[in-house]
Amino acid sequence: MARYIGPKCRLCRREGMKLFLKGERCHTAKCAIAKRGDAFPPGGRAIKRGRVSEYGNQLREKQRLKRYFGLLDRQFRGVFDRAIKDRGNTGTALLNIIERRLDNVVRQSGFSLGPASARQLVAHGLVKVNGRKVDRPSYSVKAGDVISFTSKERPRKRVAEILEGSKPFQVCPSWLERDEQALTVKVLRLPARDEFPFILREQLIVEGASK
Repeated sequence: MARYIGPKCRLCRREGMKLFLKGERCHTAKCAIAKRGDAFPPGGRAIKRGRVSEYGNQLREKQRLKRYFGLLDRQFRGVFDRAIKDRGNTGTALLNIIERRLDNVVRQSGFSLGPASARQLVAHGLVKVNGRKVDRPSYSVKAGDVISFTSKERPRKRVAEILEGSKPFQVCPSWLERDEQALTVKVLRLPARDEFPFILREQLIVEGASK
């Protein structure tokens, strides 16, 4: 499967905001946004940012969403098609579906360094949902689900080390309940719109993807 293997800090600079793709580094002075500010996109020459078109705004919001959660175009389209079928607001449904992805739950609960790290844990079969191994990062968790990790000593030790290192800057969302001793996280309820991890205009995404 295709995946982005270039510099992750480049993505943050292009979006003009921190996407928190590199774990602890994103919270230090080494962060590209912290060093250069949010007005310096990547590239050899300075880009003059003039007036952005309606399509440009729609595309930028979609790219921010995809890059924060580590989604490709095909994966995003699949999520959007599911959101359209929801009876409620399409934008809210879109964010809810993406937040409930298993790899995102692993990331938001502090057991990985970023979307790529979380996806790797799930894809390698190291994550369980209600005691059963699940190796699909796109798996949607439900209220009451309990996410745990393999009983193998080496992976569990690594997960524990990541969790310990992320405590100073990683706050577990209120819709999740983390057990640091057992290395588990329980889904208490579905995430609310105001609990989304960063500011996003989802209506622009819906308008652009609906064309």
